[in-house]
Amino acid sequence: MKARLLLAALALVASPVVTGAALAAPVEVTRFHTPESITTLGRGAVSVVAAPGADGASLELRVWLQAVEAELGALKFGTATPGAADAVAEVRVEREVQRTERQRGPVSVGVGGSTGGWNSGVGLGLGFNLGGGPKARVYTRLVVIIRSRATGLSLWEGRAENIERDKSKAASVDQAAPRLAHALFSGFPGTSGATITVK
Repeated sequence: MKARLLLAALALVASPVVTGAALAAPVEVTRFHTPESITTLGRGAVSVVAAPGADGASLELRVWLQAVEAELGALKFGTATPGAADAVAEVRVEREVQRTERQRGPVSVGVGGSTGGWNSGVGLGLGFNLGGGPKARVYTRLVVIIRSRATGLSLWEGRAENIERDKSKAASVDQAAPRLAHALFSGFPGTSGATITVK
């Protein structure tokens, strides 16, 4: 009996507590435009490029460019080379790993029981520090500015931001890029100046 209780207690401590499938964090989205700029933008051909100062040859940035291009395509915008497009969508991505110290104390696990016989009570107490090391999260910001190719004036601007646990699949570029791009263009062109949360 003692052996079974000891094994059960150790299994309880060794196994992670699962409270449900890990969900991706919500995305905060803000857009800016004017009625005139949206009329000028129309639904012509848009070329998606890296913003000035960004490395357009980066393989990681290319994933973001493709995600933005896919969303514009879903909105019925055409595609063209920068020299032939009606507008140019400049894409900038910022990603930063933020670390914070965990403030958790030791956690105690106790198991007690009795078989009902004389002097047969069984007790077990175990103490473990489950605090772990620094907690890391990935902050991501996607910024897109759509400009008129003819004038260079901004017609539409938007940014999408979120924070994910660094070990979660949602923090990977392959998942973050299409998700933030989809959130950014959700309900396009959006209410100018308003910040919304997209889950």
